[in-house]
Amino acid sequence: MEITALRRKIAAKEATVGVIGLGYVGLPVAATLARAGFSVTGVDLQKERVGLINAGICPIHGHEPGLAELLAQVVRAGQLQATTDYAPLTAADVVLINVETPVDANHQPRYTALKAACHSLGAVLQPGALVIVESTIAPGTMASVVRPLLEATSGRKMGVDFFLGTCPERVMPGKLLANLREMSRVCGGDSPATAATMVALYRHIVDADLDEADMVTAELVKTAENAYRDVQIAFANEVALICAAVGADVWRVRELVNKSPGRHMLLPGAGVGGHCIPKDPWLLAYGGRERVTARLLPAARAVNEAMPYHMAELLAAALADAGISLSTARVTILGYAYLENSDDTRNSPSSVLAPHLQAQGARVIIHDPWVAPYQGDVWDALAGSDAAVLMVAHDEYRALSPARLATTLRAPVLVDGRHIFDPQAARDAGLIFRGVGIG
Repeated sequence: MEITALRRKIAAKEATVGVIGLGYVGLPVAATLARAGFSVTGVDLQKERVGLINAGICPIHGHEPGLAELLAQVVRAGQLQATTDYAPLTAADVVLINVETPVDANHQPRYTALKAACHSLGAVLQPGALVIVESTIAPGTMASVVRPLLEATSGRKMGVDFFLGTCPERVMPGKLLANLREMSRVCGGDSPATAATMVALYRHIVDADLDEADMVTAELVKTAENAYRDVQIAFANEVALICAAVGADVWRVRELVNKSPGRHMLLPGAGVGGHCIPKDPWLLAYGGRERVTARLLPAARAVNEAMPYHMAELLAAALADAGISLSTARVTILGYAYLENSDDTRNSPSSVLAPHLQAQGARVIIHDPWVAPYQGDVWDALAGSDAAVLMVAHDEYRALSPARLATTLRAPVLVDGRHIFDPQAARDAGLIFRGVGIG
């Protein structure tokens, strides 16, 4: 099938779609394409997840407006089915790949899942199919990893026997469906005709701009935009550290900085987590590694990766004011997800803080209303602890009373890593208070 014929099938919603990986990215896009009228088959290696999806039950928890209802609707209508088997993809005209693409301890891309997906897909890829990688990857990965694998395993040639593109996702937990609909996308194809066909597909589910590009441009845009955000957060965090060192309040400084035209200082905080920002700067740097030695990106990563340890320093100082050693303290960490009102724990700053405190002898209690192992009554988790360390701005924590915290905690120490408590109100309630960027 030629690309023009595929475009006609897409326009008529006659194209069958496969989605590999049914997590935070793949499941929403599969369900949304199904709602648009396409027949969608999702492939995931987790049998439990596949079973839930086929039962119309959303495996993604946290506050995700509309996702559970949408999934139930399209499964009930027979538009979406899930499987652990790649064989049904022999009938797919379009296949979207949404698998994890982490970096290792040396900041090198670990493409185990991506390579496995390409290998399994290549074995069943039908002639004329369009393969789109939505996972975030280092610049040059489509040319150096994806194309060679698909060609080798399928015995077909890109641009002749199948078509290839990348359209990096732009979603975040808590806003999956809204981001999918409202965020612009870059459709990088192996040719202008492929890019135009990708636009035709995504136009069924995306209301925002869809820009055509080549594949390496699309790879660069996604990694650069997340690296940009990482650098900007690092700037805010470093300013916060300086403000605290000289006895100032970073939140007042930020307010006044942002009054200047063209300035938008971001929020400092207890650390940066999630599936994108902690790794995408390394993917961007990796893409240019042979000719460019990245300096700014690693520096920003170092600042942001240090923030959970800074939280530990604030905690130790506050406990010392109460005459308590960190090594003997009982500490409740409030929040284990990386993002408010989400159950997503990938690269969570709390996953760094908790073992660091334990290594220093502290007894650590973790509470998170969205993360299954740590759910329960928050006041029960706080009772008898010397300190509370606020790591995630969940709505439940925003409603906590400083006065009740003061009577529930034993010391009582409160360390706020997300600026949800008014420092003076906390102190007036009798709390020993520390916050990021507050001298």
